Amino acid sequence: MKALVYEGPGKKGLREVEKPEIIKDSDAIVRLVKTTICGTDLHILSGDVPAVKEGTILGHEGVGIVEEVGSGVKNFKPGDKVIISCITSCGSCHYCKQSLYAHCEDGGWILGHLINGTQAEYVRIPHADNSLYHIPKGISDQAAVLISDILPTGFEIGVLNGQVKPGDTVAIIGAGPIGMSALITSQFYSPGKIIMVDLDDNRLEASKKFGATDTVNSQNAESAIQQILELTDGRGVDVAIEAAGFPATFDICQKILAPGGHLANVGVHGKPVELELQNLWIQNVTITTGLVSTSSTPMLLKTLSSGKIKVEELVTHAFKFENILDAYDTFQNASKEKALKVIIDFE
Repeated sequence: MKALVYEGPGKKGLREVEKPEIIKDSDAIVRLVKTTICGTDLHILSGDVPAVKEGTILGHEGVGIVEEVGSGVKNFKPGDKVIISCITSCGSCHYCKQSLYAHCEDGGWILGHLINGTQAEYVRIPHADNSLYHIPKGISDQAAVLISDILPTGFEIGVLNGQVKPGDTVAIIGAGPIGMSALITSQFYSPGKIIMVDLDDNRLEASKKFGATDTVNSQNAESAIQQILELTDGRGVDVAIEAAGFPATFDICQKILAPGGHLANVGVHGKPVELELQNLWIQNVTITTGLVSTSSTPMLLKTLSSGKIKVEELVTHAFKFENILDAYDTFQNASKEKALKVIIDFE
């Protein structure tokens, strides 16, 4: 089969590799219908995730058709169309029993990280009963792909960790797919103001369509911080969601928090940040980090089925799988290409 293979920092290639096979009774083999490229894949290619070994197939999101199941799989059968969760869960270990599936002792984020992922014609899914989802009626394949990762990540690690409440002022730093997902799902809790912050004016303009009340370009960080403080009458924001993963974006977050505020870090950081604890210790702020557990996926599927949110509108570009390298070029040059989420089609 063909697959997009990581070949070391800055290097990748579309290669012929062996098709995966059932290894354990709880496995399923899924034929991909759609996948996508995540900002985390770009961090891997930048060398920010050294656990990813050369030769690993990238990708942790997708929709596909079950091709084969192990003898222990009860909830799925060949022919089922499924959503592949970015998190693999055994369902029975110490962490899974706490719904902390991100740290499953035999799973967690392993697809496209510690084992081969979804940017391939076929993928092996361990613990299939707990790591796949049937697609409810009324949900398009494009929307289903986005619930693999970005929607639960923005919601769980941004909105829930940030404890967004009615009337809050929320700033989201980073208007990429994760930031947009946090923007969409934060509105479940009726915040009073949502300020979207990014370097890209195209993304800032797009964020207004998804519910941003204000936008700030952060090309000049000090100016951006001042603008945000002015928008909050000098108090700062109740919730700052860091959705980019860079020292500069984290720094903006810690400088715009109001006393009692929450800083929810979602971004993947490959470099240290400077924590200004000498200023924050007296402010009664809360700083959270996290890797999504996808415990919210069943609820989000119901919300998508109801038509209350239209996440497929985040998709700006589509490519055939044989053109996945062009898709990477587009996603890596998002500002120039006006790209948000890029979908890869196998059919």
